[in-house]
Amino acid sequence: MSHDDDLRFAHVLADDADAQTTARFRADDLRIDTKTDSSPVTDADQATEEAIRRTLSRARPRDAVVGEEFGTEGYGARRWVIDPIDGTRNYVRGVPVWATLIGLMVEDEVVAGVVSAPALGRRWWAARGTGAWTGRSLSSATRCRVSDVGSLAEASLSYSSLHGWDERGLLPAFLDLTKACARTRAYGDFWSYMLLADGAVDVATEPELALHDMAALVAVVDEAGGRFTDLRGTPGPGGGDALATNGRLHHEVLERLSAG
Repeated sequence: MSHDDDLRFAHVLADDADAQTTARFRADDLRIDTKTDSSPVTDADQATEEAIRRTLSRARPRDAVVGEEFGTEGYGARRWVIDPIDGTRNYVRGVPVWATLIGLMVEDEVVAGVVSAPALGRRWWAARGTGAWTGRSLSSATRCRVSDVGSLAEASLSYSSLHGWDERGLLPAFLDLTKACARTRAYGDFWSYMLLADGAVDVATEPELALHDMAALVAVVDEAGGRFTDLRGTPGPGGGDALATNGRLHHEVLERLSAG
């Protein structure tokens, strides 16, 4: 089944989200609150998700919505999974590395996704079976392809922070993995995974993520030729953590992380 129409609609949602997020980025009156998990949330996060939900309720009233800020609404096999601003900590500090993530799942499978980073002037998107693409718009795009690096000794690894690995007792295994790689950088958040889809990074991994953090990323990574699983090797965004690779390195990285 084609999801081209859904992907075009996701771009419309992303256009509207970009208008919301860019208008509030670096605003002097940006309101910042702290959630119960100690993470920041801004009025831009909330307003952007609310706007996406309003459009979905009109254009896709039978579809469910799962969002970071306002939870789950509706039932059914089709679920739009939204992170209005992935990288809120960057957003509040004026760092331009943040994005709106819009994924569509049918049952438990991600079938389409858009990752829109307006402050970087970049967008990535994919639908099942049609490849992954990047550019400023649908009419100006190049295809994404993961790297063909086949050895960790030549690989570039990206992550977000060390704290989560330490909290889960996996820090020794993770540090051993970083030592085995040629290059490690904490690009963080969506950026790690889009660089992987672009072929600029070979391994991206995080020990704690939610569904809204991952759904859109899965679509792009998979269609770019990579693999996206949890840390136990189960495909998809449902495991609460993530390992994405160019495919060739996946088994070895899983083995190294499981050794912890």
